[in-house]
Amino acid sequence: MPVGSSRNPLRVAIIGSGPSGFYAAEHVLSQDDLHVQVDMFDRLPTPFGLVRAGVAPDHPKIKSVTRVYDKIAANPDFRFRGNVEFGADIEHEDLLEYFHAVIYCVGARSDRRLGIPREYLPGSHGASDFVGWYNASPDQRNLTFDFSGERVVVVGNGNVAMDVARVLMLPPDELAATDIGGHALRALSANQVREVTILGRRGPAQAAFTYRELRELAERDDIDVIVDPADMQLDPHSLHDTEQQPDRGRDQVLELLRELSERGDRGHDRRIVFRFLVSPVEIVGKDRVEGIEVVRNELYRGNNGELRARATDDHEVIPADIVFRAIGYQGVSLPGVPFDPITATIPNDRGRVIDPLTGQSRVGEYAAGWIKRGPNGIIGTNKPDAQESVEMLVDDVRAQRLRRDVLPAKVFERFLAERQGEVVSFADWKYLDEREVEKGGELGRPRLKFARVENMMRALREREKLDG
Repeated sequence: MPVGSSRNPLRVAIIGSGPSGFYAAEHVLSQDDLHVQVDMFDRLPTPFGLVRAGVAPDHPKIKSVTRVYDKIAANPDFRFRGNVEFGADIEHEDLLEYFHAVIYCVGARSDRRLGIPREYLPGSHGASDFVGWYNASPDQRNLTFDFSGERVVVVGNGNVAMDVARVLMLPPDELAATDIGGHALRALSANQVREVTILGRRGPAQAAFTYRELRELAERDDIDVIVDPADMQLDPHSLHDTEQQPDRGRDQVLELLRELSERGDRGHDRRIVFRFLVSPVEIVGKDRVEGIEVVRNELYRGNNGELRARATDDHEVIPADIVFRAIGYQGVSLPGVPFDPITATIPNDRGRVIDPLTGQSRVGEYAAGWIKRGPNGIIGTNKPDAQESVEMLVDDVRAQRLRRDVLPAKVFERFLAERQGEVVSFADWKYLDEREVEKGGELGRPRLKFARVENMMRALREREKLDG
């Protein structure tokens, strides 16, 4: 029987339940001429990946995309299987026995390192750890951050760096109106940070943050946003690019940065300082972070025409009590799955996983999202990316390149129950979701997140007892 027929439905396993996973599920389920069954796995009991654990709590509109994912999950041929860890509860070989195709959508879970001396001193942290911590991710719930000092330096000037700076600056009453983790709200309410410096290795014309993120800071009347007027004197290369290569987003950012440089210090209690054309050299301190040494950069044009930064002889030390590195997320390898340590991605051709030993695509294995292309783009970028990968899968189905015979779904149910006795369904998640909203409402907040897996599982066990 051909794969995708009514008697032999195409069985697809999706590893990871973030945006790329849901968009992949949506596209494969939309194939009118194929009978499809999708099983989505996540090591946490909660779905949605970085939409839940990576979007800043004061940006609730961005999180509303989960309503789309709810509709995808409502498809009768979709199964969410949370609290199931790939490589532990279910392994690579198991998936190949039970599914015709596997799509890896695990994102990028770790931070890129700076690779400078004393990077591991207490007070030096990855931005993703801080973001996960304030978003109540179980992976970072037990971390601690010392906010008793007044100065923070964030290395990197993308949107994550802006989120880190903004969350540190927000007053407690504004934080309390969000879904920030309860533990983080308590810690940040006693926050003594008064200055956050954001470092960019290139100039303002190459800033990675968006106009919207910058405008959000600029419009606040309780925070000073400081830009050195000297930094707005663009180097010849940047000036040439801005004149010859129009870019609306970049030009909006530059215009607003110029306005901020002219506005200067308004005497507010808290401030965010932008520094451009500087790179970290080493963390300063003996027992903990006391500062960060930076070097002044100059720009030059590389062989591919891109503007790059190179160090000069001009060094300085910026005092700091905490340093956050926000220079990008990084993928991690999966057991049994090819991995390129240079790009920190799964090697692939338009989504088809490539075996590095043979250079050929591996039958029935695909990748989508950040683990496929690297950590770039916004949530919506994952939709066309996932669709491309699914199109490769569908082409392989129609060309009969997939394995025809896999073990039946009923056998898989028994197998999974033996491996992991507490698999979380999407209905279970919706119950947890309702509990979070209910408990948040009691405190006048939009939700109070479960921050520990054991508490989630306890709540589900108690529900089972009540249901009898």
